[in-house]
Amino acid sequence: MPSRADAPLAGIEVIDLVAGPMAAIGRTLAELGAAVTRAEPPGGAWDRPRPDHGDPAAGLDFAALNAGKGCAVLDLATPGTARDHAARLDAMLERAHLVLLDIGPRAAFPLDPDALRARFPGLVVMAVGDFGRAGGRETWQATDPVLHALSSELSRSGLEGRAPLIPPGRIAAGTAASHGAYLATLALYDRMRTGAGALLDFSARDAAIHALDPPYATAGAASSGGPPEDAPRARPAPGVYYPIVRCADGRVRVCVLSPRQWQGLFRWMGEPAEFADPRFNQMRERYASPRLVEAIRAFMAPKTRAALEEEGAAHGVAVGALLSLEEMLDGPHAQARGAETSVPLPEGGTATLPNGVMEIDGARAGPRGGPPAVGDVPAPAPAATFPAPPAAPPAAPAATPAARPLEGLKVLDLGVIVVGGDQSRLLADAGADVIKVEAKAFPDGSRAAIALDRMSPSFACAHRNKRSLGLNLRAPEGRDLFLRLAARADLVLSNFKPGVMEKLGLGRAALAAANPGIVQVDSSAFGATGPWSDRMGYGPLVRANAGLSGMWRYPDDPDSFSDALTIYPDHVGARVGAAGALALLIRRLRTGRGGSASVSQTEVMHAHLAAEIARLRAGLPFEGPDAAPDAPWGVFPTAGDDDWCAVTVRDDADWAGLCAVLGRDPEANGLGTAAARRADRRDAEAPLRAWLAGRPAAEAMEALQAAGVPAGAMARVGDLPTDPHLVARGHFRTGAHRLLPAPFPVENAPVLSDRWPDPPDRPAPEAGEQTREVIADWLGLTSEDIARLVAADILEPPADATPAAAPDPT
Repeated sequence: MPSRADAPLAGIEVIDLVAGPMAAIGRTLAELGAAVTRAEPPGGAWDRPRPDHGDPAAGLDFAALNAGKGCAVLDLATPGTARDHAARLDAMLERAHLVLLDIGPRAAFPLDPDALRARFPGLVVMAVGDFGRAGGRETWQATDPVLHALSSELSRSGLEGRAPLIPPGRIAAGTAASHGAYLATLALYDRMRTGAGALLDFSARDAAIHALDPPYATAGAASSGGPPEDAPRARPAPGVYYPIVRCADGRVRVCVLSPRQWQGLFRWMGEPAEFADPRFNQMRERYASPRLVEAIRAFMAPKTRAALEEEGAAHGVAVGALLSLEEMLDGPHAQARGAETSVPLPEGGTATLPNGVMEIDGARAGPRGGPPAVGDVPAPAPAATFPAPPAAPPAAPAATPAARPLEGLKVLDLGVIVVGGDQSRLLADAGADVIKVEAKAFPDGSRAAIALDRMSPSFACAHRNKRSLGLNLRAPEGRDLFLRLAARADLVLSNFKPGVMEKLGLGRAALAAANPGIVQVDSSAFGATGPWSDRMGYGPLVRANAGLSGMWRYPDDPDSFSDALTIYPDHVGARVGAAGALALLIRRLRTGRGGSASVSQTEVMHAHLAAEIARLRAGLPFEGPDAAPDAPWGVFPTAGDDDWCAVTVRDDADWAGLCAVLGRDPEANGLGTAAARRADRRDAEAPLRAWLAGRPAAEAMEALQAAGVPAGAMARVGDLPTDPHLVARGHFRTGAHRLLPAPFPVENAPVLSDRWPDPPDRPAPEAGEQTREVIADWLGLTSEDIARLVAADILEPPADATPAAAPDPT
């Protein structure tokens, strides 16, 4: 990994007061080089492993969230020490750049975010809550199942006619924390550039909606291809989307999306006459044909996984082996990439964890040590200092927000589909001048999906606030023009298959030669190196290879794979890449040097499965009911038509709250301990099931949350825009586009801030729409120069575009 002094966030100091799943925000910042110090009361915060809870995996779970941090013990409650320790905390905050402040009901230090903001105007105060400060649910609590329920992901996980299926691991909480890490780096970049702090009101529920599989952004399967509000109420039928089929030594998943891919599969299968009708070129027709799926199953059954992957690649058909998590981690690709590492545990022994979520300058940015013991454990602080920023101004009142944090930043965006669209849109929303570079011969796949309509709500959401430059990069003059643009850019984004940028003459070395200060971020399915780096990068295949699809099924049905109707991890992968970009831009403020970040979508998933990987390597249960920390833990039916509520008990305090609602003695039936409840889940759940059966899900959620029990009524896609909590927080706003017949809901700001205004509302461009404008703005070319480049098919404005007058630099 990079040396500590050379790490992107070297010299950044973070005080981390967050316990529980959102502690992963601080862990990510530590992996990027920040000195992150957990502040805890004597005896430790509530999320530390407790011997009386009897969970052998608790220490591994804690390590997965807190590796690489330090610890400072502060006693603000005991009269004899409170004054001295409060002064010590003040000194820590005076020196820090960012404080992650827990605002939940279990917070060890219930500090006032507004008071901190006023006292320390150069400090970024990130108030972290499961439901945030605004909106009236600041005392509510969430777990991974609750976030799935309230984000709408749960409503499309599982199979028709069965209970909704909680996705594996803790990917909702991990996704929310990754969104939080992006916001933290955004605020830190603004802070290090301007000297001004900020107050961010962070909601894990909001973050999960933004980053897990948002139906009102770059929509995919969440809305089944139509308006999100028209998404079907029922869960999907099995085997329709991206079927998983048995073969000689296991299973494979098949992704046939384009007509070209279908023709490849048709030839591979021997051109069966039954499927020769041209209508099978349409994906909708293929999905509607049970006979075709059965024919694919019969064709692939006698072949091995390796043979199917190899033959599929030869025919241009996307086929991926369904691997277990262990098979993936033990396989040649993960081993070649050094995807795991071991860290020491305070209680002795080690934990095996993912080795970071990205590569920086070609080296893994993984954990820099294990989790801290309770006590004064210094954070691994690198010796790096920043030039003094401008004097910090007073905290900006809400009525006069400051400039957007990325104003003045120039971005060349070669990204495509979901990851590419979302990553650059985040930066454009924050004020960057994002230029989407497009070519007629190779359109963005999300444009191609629009067909003749020219625009869709999904594309309009994904590409708002950008400008489009039509440029033929395969022509030598087009490549040279891109390098001239790169010389004036701060950031280049791409998510092609590894090697494509080099073939275009635009690899890292070429870009760095044009601009030594440029930051480059690439994203791919399996990473830029390793034996699988050139594999097709469709999300369903990545989930199958990574081990996630194999875990996403009902425990009693080995063929009930249920991850087809999601596009995870595309949206959160975009946030990981954006965080890497911003971290390198922070380093550039200190060193003047550019750099590169590389993101593997597979490793994004594994980062969110860090606790599961640690449990797997320790030989402990890591999936299914046995991996739940306590009981009851799951999703349960309520009154109504296919209505459900996620309810989760984490410990004895939650159990006592649940029993108070149910009118039961917590010690009844010998269920007073977590070990007893885990051993007899059915008995622990029975009273809850009976109580829920007679109540609407929303009513049950309200009652349980009032008692301190994390619970969430299962939301569907169409429920989100009118959800009272989201309305109160301004989560959505109404978008419009001149090419669309009606307004549509769109995401608003990624977080509530006292300093940043909401994102602009410039409509998404048509392909090449601002070609002349961009070339004139960035390079100062004359109208005559631009006309020549258009005539030579180097620049590619739309055919019906009206030429704009370009300034004459002479």
